[in-house]
Amino acid sequence: MGERLVADVIVDRLQAWGVDRIFGYSGDGINTVLGALRRSGSPEFVQARHEENAAFMAVGHAKYTGQPGVMLSTQGPGAVHLLNGLYDAKMDSVPVVAIIGQQSRSVLGSAYMQEIDLLNLTRDVASSFRQQVNSPEQVPLVLDRAFKAALADRAPAVVIIPHDVQQAPAPELEQEHGIVTSAPVWSPPNVVPALADLEAAAEVINAGERVAFLVGQGARGAGRQVEALAQKIGAGITTSLMGKPYVDESHPLAAGVMGHLGTSASGTVLGECDTLVIIGSNDPWTEFYPPPGAARAVQIDVDAAAIGNRYPVDVAVTGDAAAALEALDLLVKPRTDSPWRSRVEEAVQNWHRLAAERAATLARPVNPELAVRELSGRLPENAQVAVDVGSVVYWYARQLRLPAGVPAHLSSTLASMGCSIPYGLAAKLSDPARPVVALSGDGAMQMAGLSELITVSRLWPRWADPRFVLMVLNNGELAEVTW
Repeated sequence: MGERLVADVIVDRLQAWGVDRIFGYSGDGINTVLGALRRSGSPEFVQARHEENAAFMAVGHAKYTGQPGVMLSTQGPGAVHLLNGLYDAKMDSVPVVAIIGQQSRSVLGSAYMQEIDLLNLTRDVASSFRQQVNSPEQVPLVLDRAFKAALADRAPAVVIIPHDVQQAPAPELEQEHGIVTSAPVWSPPNVVPALADLEAAAEVINAGERVAFLVGQGARGAGRQVEALAQKIGAGITTSLMGKPYVDESHPLAAGVMGHLGTSASGTVLGECDTLVIIGSNDPWTEFYPPPGAARAVQIDVDAAAIGNRYPVDVAVTGDAAAALEALDLLVKPRTDSPWRSRVEEAVQNWHRLAAERAATLARPVNPELAVRELSGRLPENAQVAVDVGSVVYWYARQLRLPAGVPAHLSSTLASMGCSIPYGLAAKLSDPARPVVALSGDGAMQMAGLSELITVSRLWPRWADPRFVLMVLNNGELAEVTW
């Protein structure tokens, strides 16, 4: 084995952070790192057909596994192509780390081939952390800080590494002035809600007669607690699009997804409630919230800065959703029967009838609502679902009932077409024994999906369960735009 390079140090640090695979596209700006990956054998390098799709795969990896997704690209156009995936991560609050090549330091500022000011390019999307490595000694600490920032802020972090730094001899870090040594360790904080906040929240909930929940992705580990508290007080449960997988939609109080692609029941619940409890949600469709002043509000979120961003909240409960809801369950008064519970259950039943009627509407060649509705009873209990952007999201939100524990993800806040196949690949690679179902439209498939079927064809023979099921709603137009 020859002399160890900075590129080998990069690979060592990725291993120390527990990175199993990196998604990217080859290019001369990152060749030295690719060589180090090949020598090491791990992490696995998954080459997509386009850097944007590789970025979506990294975001999908973060969404399905909860671990940071890592993307790799060359400088110039490769870096530009990553932006869409980076913004997807930023807007849906998931941790990703982008490692981007750059021209040698000696030519920066000369308008060299493929030279782009990458720090400025990523200034907005990687506001939590972005850094160019300008010396071999920087590499471990910059990577450590990138991963810690991505995890702590649930946001993208960018590391830019010029060619000549990648190719430099691996440094021996001595204890001296100007040298910082760091550690590849991170532990999530245990944010315990304050008792005074919980008591204030319980007071608001107890005083309300018509309580509604709005559940987001922050309730990922709190589905049982959401259902228990709602059952105790007769609260209607609505969800954001990202919160849908974390609520059992067969529950009689589950009113479904809110917003312009949501259900009639969610409109009733949010439109008529006098008390709103927002649980781990930052849903931007504020016109579907109760009118300001019409409902008193409590918001539970692990991120204190997110509370009150979407609605004038009366009580802020900063902390883990499951812990907060378990504590509130001891403080709120039970309501076994109430007119509001009956109203919510009636609205939910009416919605179920309406959804069935819409799916039963005859169409040629097929009603897309029926196609998605029929999937509900056929999804394996261990499936993973990927959803693209477009009219298919409406049918997913309204007609697909997910089995408990089945994850489903999409580009929600950025709403970028073309995410379903890259997301599905990330899900499949994270657990090859689980079947994947991807839902897409013909527009999204033409934009990005068709090329990544090449990646599927290359990878599927090694999967323990080869099922990668793709449904394409081919209506011959960009239906949501037409609407």
